[in-house]
Amino acid sequence: MSAKPAPKSNIVADNRKARFNYEIGEVFEAGIALTGTEVKSLRSGKATIGESYASTENAGLWLVNADIPEYLQANRFNHDRRRPRRLLLHKRQIARLSIAIEREGMTVVPLKIYFNEKGRAKVEIALARGKKLHDKRETEKKRDWDREKGRLLRDKG
Repeated sequence: MSAKPAPKSNIVADNRKARFNYEIGEVFEAGIALTGTEVKSLRSGKATIGESYASTENAGLWLVNADIPEYLQANRFNHDRRRPRRLLLHKRQIARLSIAIEREGMTVVPLKIYFNEKGRAKVEIALARGKKLHDKRETEKKRDWDREKGRLLRDKG
């Protein structure tokens, strides 16, 4: 018997600064409601989620300030680049996220947008708490020390 191949997921956008600026807590996978031109633009690999966040409005969760550029061949049927997009989650998950946002002062941050093995666009979101400046410095010192330690061990052995 051969081993199962790893699931193929096509990452479109990655928020690399989120792990530096926030302490990441619980991670969720959410669907995203898109129009046809947005899907085509995502398939071409053009999206940025560096400045985006999720907010709760009208008993739903919305992805705000995510930039999906216009699809050039769509002409007049194009979409707005930074329109709020609905995130598809279960009601209990939305309730848990909204309580964490309102009571605990946390933020919902998108980590990446990707296409799963079925070809559906998904967003990986996380409950996060903002880091202070000294926490960011501590993270950077730890990363530098780990890199230096790896170099020392590689040179010795």
